[in-house]
Amino acid sequence: MTLSTVLAWALPVVIVLATLEGLILTFVARRAYDWRSWAASATDALVREYLVYAFVTVSLVGPLIDLAWQHRLTTVPLNGFASFAVLFLGQEFCYYWYHRAAHRVRWFWATHAVHHSPNEFNLGIAYRFGWTGRLAGNAVFYVPMIWLGFPPKAVFAALALNLLYQFWLHTEWVPKLGWLEYVLNTPSHHRVHHASNADYIDRNYGGVLIVFDRLFGTFAAERDDLPCRYGLVTPLISHNPIRIAFHEWLKMAKDLAGARTAREAIGYLFGPPAWRPDRPGAIAASDENVAPGIGVPRTG
Repeated sequence: MTLSTVLAWALPVVIVLATLEGLILTFVARRAYDWRSWAASATDALVREYLVYAFVTVSLVGPLIDLAWQHRLTTVPLNGFASFAVLFLGQEFCYYWYHRAAHRVRWFWATHAVHHSPNEFNLGIAYRFGWTGRLAGNAVFYVPMIWLGFPPKAVFAALALNLLYQFWLHTEWVPKLGWLEYVLNTPSHHRVHHASNADYIDRNYGGVLIVFDRLFGTFAAERDDLPCRYGLVTPLISHNPIRIAFHEWLKMAKDLAGARTAREAIGYLFGPPAWRPDRPGAIAASDENVAPGIGVPRTG
């Protein structure tokens, strides 16, 4: 079985697995399960993969990717363990900085907010990514890998595998995993990432690894005394896939319409999600929503 075949079947398989989890939680564990949220996530994924990506082929970063490949420093031959290891680590490093920017730069957060919009945490939210990633230019963070000489198809295949790994992280029933917690991104670490508690918000950006979070000071461990509260700081109470996909873009457009200067417009576009001209440093109005050391809450 080729990698392309695995990736082609990945979405149907993960939706089936998420459905099985929902059935088990509902009928075996007798726990409340939000099936409307499950339906919203499935709709988001199916529309993205089989409609948006199939018919909207425009990518904001496409020309830059082509330019980087045409003027690459070298061509890295992917013919051994060392080259694949560098590809994996390089892609993981780029993913960390993309993911961090997706929380700290409103332009990227407008798409990424879709993934954080569910108010619960289960496998059914893992593939809720929104429809505007290509148009927003998320791929710009991987251009350095291509310029260094890694083929674009290899870079984005590694990214796809990274995201596929993260599917199993979206669950509450897997406990902490001992020494693996020091190296890998685990369900415990990812629960923290999806939490909107002040002590947890905007932490644990890694994909497969957690080492870059530890290195760059964005790591937070899950605490027994602080249960995770999932969703956006201002919860999005909607199961409408269209509203979920565009709610943050609409809020940003409204803020831009009220901008009085170019500085304000730039702040609304590229500042942190909570940036306001009357709040220097984008400090939130409510201290309970501010993560120590981070300074800005996410907003929904």
